[in-house]
Amino acid sequence: MTDLKSLTTEMEIIAREAGDFIRNEVTKFDITRAEVKGLNNFVSYVDKSAEQIIVNRLKTLIPGAGFSTEEGTATSDGKKYLWVIDPLDGTTNFMHGCPPFAVSIGLKDNGDEVAGVVYEITSDEMFSAWKNGGAWLNGKPIHISSATKLSESLVATGFPYSDFSRLDKYIKLFTWFLENSHGVRRLGSAATDIAYIACGRFEAFYEYGLYPWDIAAATIILREAGGKVSDFSGNERELTGSEVVAASEPVFLEILGIVNKFMKY
Repeated sequence: MTDLKSLTTEMEIIAREAGDFIRNEVTKFDITRAEVKGLNNFVSYVDKSAEQIIVNRLKTLIPGAGFSTEEGTATSDGKKYLWVIDPLDGTTNFMHGCPPFAVSIGLKDNGDEVAGVVYEITSDEMFSAWKNGGAWLNGKPIHISSATKLSESLVATGFPYSDFSRLDKYIKLFTWFLENSHGVRRLGSAATDIAYIACGRFEAFYEYGLYPWDIAAATIILREAGGKVSDFSGNERELTGSEVVAASEPVFLEILGIVNKFMKY
């Protein structure tokens, strides 16, 4: 396999190609053409076409690699390498012409994230990282913020759109963060939220009900920038997205403890 640095550069090119297609569709998009996958869960021809662009290009980079894709364009399992793709993270935002929305491409090696790119389309920002290579934004190195306490932190979250089984606990947790941090933001793109922690704009993010393709690329970016990602119990491996806590390392344990306190079953 090509070295991870060169591979990440190719991933950036592919993400930008898909992002250019999505950007060109913004002004043409008719919201009535969206399909409903589930409660408040939408997909459009834009998602599917962007995913096909990404898959077709990635197949030439690592022959035999598997694919885990949101829209099911390719679903083959690889024995070693696995591409994890969200062609349009923030579909609802895109449908309404509201930023942010992003292309997310991650690569796993035997289950571990080893490379990732998150291209936030509306701001033309390319976040990228590869294992032991640092984290980057438009070619410049990035790092987590210098905040050391939750009370100094700006926190991001996402709201459940179909699974409301834990909503009461979630609202109590949300209220706690409102009262004990610099504030809470909800952007509508988990990949972007986590990438923003990597470059110091946020200190933390939490959500439940996500999927692997929402977080795979952003996970390696944040870890290489000095942050940590786990589920609500602190497990940092083989994350499915069903529970996510991401934070800069100085505040991670404090954030994790609060989330666990409110959200434990």
